[in-house]
Amino acid sequence: MKPVVVDSSVTVNWINQIDEELLDKADKLLGDAQAGEVSLIAPELSKYEIGNALLKKKLDLSMAYESLGTVYQLPMTFIPETEELAEQTYKIAAKSGITYYDASFVALAQQEEASLVTENIKHQGKPQGVKVTSLRDY
Repeated sequence: MKPVVVDSSVTVNWINQIDEELLDKADKLLGDAQAGEVSLIAPELSKYEIGNALLKKKLDLSMAYESLGTVYQLPMTFIPETEELAEQTYKIAAKSGITYYDASFVALAQQEEASLVTENIKHQGKPQGVKVTSLRDY
């Protein structure tokens, strides 16, 4: 089973399908995980990014809670940041000129020898050494 790091932009498609454009592609990736073809992983940080994305959507409280609860039901493993991973994340961010947040997904993909699926290809596609796939092309 090949590991796939999933960016928060992809996860938001699964938990709150309002106004999301690439639901079919996101659902295909989720289906691949449920079928055991890929294993989904993300940095622990992504939980906070997802919460922030939902906050920006201005959901009513019950819908927001339901969406947040869905995060914990997904077939995805959230990886805590270690000192080593933090150093690699910083190195990638500084070298590539991207945020530490975006670099955390790239660093995790490097550590786990995984590919990265994202809607944020503009930034996360800059670093070399990791296969980065746009959700649109999944």
